[in-house]
Amino acid sequence: MTSTASRPETDAVPDTWLPEPPELLAPWHTPARAALQEQARRFAMDEVLPVANELDPQKGEIPQRILERLGELGYFGITIPAEDGGLGLGVFEYCMVSEELARAWMSVASILARSQGMGTAVADPQRRADLLRRSAGGSWIGAVALSEPDAGSDLANVQTRAVREGDEWVVTGHKRWCGNAKAADFIQVLVRVADPEPGESRSRGLRNLLLVKERGSFPAGLSGYPIDKVGYHGFLTWDLTFDGVRIPADDLIVEAGGDGDSGAGFREAQKFLNTARVHTAARAVGLARAAVEDSVLYLQEREQFGHPIGDFQALRFALADMAAQVEQARAFYRQVAHLLDEGLPCEREAAMVKLQATEMAVRVTNQAMQQHGGNGYTTERQVERHWRDARLTTIFEGTSEIQKLIISNKMLPRSPLS
Repeated sequence: MTSTASRPETDAVPDTWLPEPPELLAPWHTPARAALQEQARRFAMDEVLPVANELDPQKGEIPQRILERLGELGYFGITIPAEDGGLGLGVFEYCMVSEELARAWMSVASILARSQGMGTAVADPQRRADLLRRSAGGSWIGAVALSEPDAGSDLANVQTRAVREGDEWVVTGHKRWCGNAKAADFIQVLVRVADPEPGESRSRGLRNLLLVKERGSFPAGLSGYPIDKVGYHGFLTWDLTFDGVRIPADDLIVEAGGDGDSGAGFREAQKFLNTARVHTAARAVGLARAAVEDSVLYLQEREQFGHPIGDFQALRFALADMAAQVEQARAFYRQVAHLLDEGLPCEREAAMVKLQATEMAVRVTNQAMQQHGGNGYTTERQVERHWRDARLTTIFEGTSEIQKLIISNKMLPRSPLS
């Protein structure tokens, strides 16, 4: 296989395919949302995409200047109330901006999830207010340590232990798949503080602790190594070992309705995952849209048999199918984001849109690579990055199989024999 094409100097996309202004698509769209979307799109294409094209092939991390710009634009605090320094918007806007950023580099869309008020639910009101402002401004960016080698889809099986000793928790255990751990200002750690009694839920006794740390280092007792991933570059994902890590007793996340041993930490993690799954759907749409837009350009650029390959009906029809799937998934994630903003229970819908959008992104990015032919299987083109990152979306925040389990359990009761 030979490839003579070089990476295009620009990534301009014909305006003929870009989605219509949001206010024309659905009643929940507004001019304010249209302006926010346009701002995010320009930032993504003008500032994020060139950085992604340069650093992703090197497995480089998101540079500080991009993090600073995210803070200046207010994107770290989209869902934080305005009185606490945020934009005071909802999950809808959070996902809409994330789609635009993921179109350029999914990692930049993902770093937003490490703020939005995460790691601020402490007992002291004054401290919480200070942390919220820091979160909104981008100086309180965290990591979440949920999964373990034997507790991923089965979070109730978390075995990392926290033992109270005076005014401290002493944490011992093994966490895996902790993105941004070393670069973070804090790590929110799901731990077991008590064992369930016979007949009680396995989630009983799980709590979230707040490990405050300096960026770029680990505190005493915490060590780890970065996991070498196929894609999803931009920040490192860590395998962590907690060996007697000491956390002040006050650095305990306060879960609504928790009594300390009732599994409130598990419920809080599940609540977090509902929003995270819609956010993942939005990121998947951004990746798939990027693949479609790249194909629109390539089908006009590449010539065979004397004319652009975009003249071939098979490729035109494939592109039409790809674009239709992207639009369908976008409408669905925005509908579920709206439900979340309305405070409605939508665990089933969040699972559905995560399943549908991420599987769509794998199909669409795969088809885009096929349309690029040999050039698509090189790092000279961005389409291979979209494909690598899309493949991950079907795995994190709950695999596609877990989403199917959630959906079917909401629809169909089990027999007594199961």
